[in-house]
Amino acid sequence: MSWQSYIDDHLMADIDGCHLTAAAIVGHDGSVWAQSSNFLSMWVDLVLTVVRSICEPGAVIRGKKGSGGVTIKKTTLALIIGIYDEPMAPGQCNMVVEKIGDYLIEQGL
Repeated sequence: MSWQSYIDDHLMADIDGCHLTAAAIVGHDGSVWAQSSNFLSMWVDLVLTVVRSICEPGAVIRGKKGSGGVTIKKTTLALIIGIYDEPMAPGQCNMVVEKIGDYLIEQGL
């Protein structure tokens, strides 16, 4: 499976009529492995700064602002980033991002 299919087929998939606004898989070095078409590259530097300073693999960072938010799961080699807005609920975003992150950790990635 290609990295882009993780984005297209899993992270951006429809869940109860909702889907993420944007998603990406980014290496710890900042290289983008795959991303949705509307993922802004400026988010990568911000996410890397936060995650590198406080997290070990397996950790999750969640943020919310207004009607949207973000979930970031750190794996052994990458960051799984999901950005959502209403009508998607925070828990739905968490479930999608963490499920892919847990799978990648199990695979040593």
